[in-house]
Amino acid sequence: MYACAKFVSTPSLVRAGSRALYRPLSAAVVSDARKAETACLLAPQSITASQQQVAVRGFQTSAVSRDIDTAAKFIGAGAATVGVAGSGAGIGTVFGSLIIGYARNPSLKQQLFSYAILGFALSEAMGLFCLMVAFLILFAM
Repeated sequence: MYACAKFVSTPSLVRAGSRALYRPLSAAVVSDARKAETACLLAPQSITASQQQVAVRGFQTSAVSRDIDTAAKFIGAGAATVGVAGSGAGIGTVFGSLIIGYARNPSLKQQLFSYAILGFALSEAMGLFCLMVAFLILFAM
């Protein structure tokens, strides 16, 4: 198989084909007539038209890189906001426990309520920290 491929493909064809594989599709299509004329002037006459287009295009990764960075920001911000749901569950648990504790011993109403407010504040603070990290990921980086 290797011997057959060695005889069939020339080094310039292999270089042009491998260069075309790692380019984005938008860079692979050259439809501007001016670029084709420039390719005809720069390339030797023995190279085919498809190889001329490969020889002219530039390496374009900036748009793709920005898309990947934007997608990573959105994924990170979404992962950071999961903590807000945990904060809501924590607040529900705190006040559910307050109701159960009050039902068992009504004389401790004031002390149980102060502990519930403290638990609510800590749980809400963690949710707000998660939201703050999500906004930092989206807008500060």
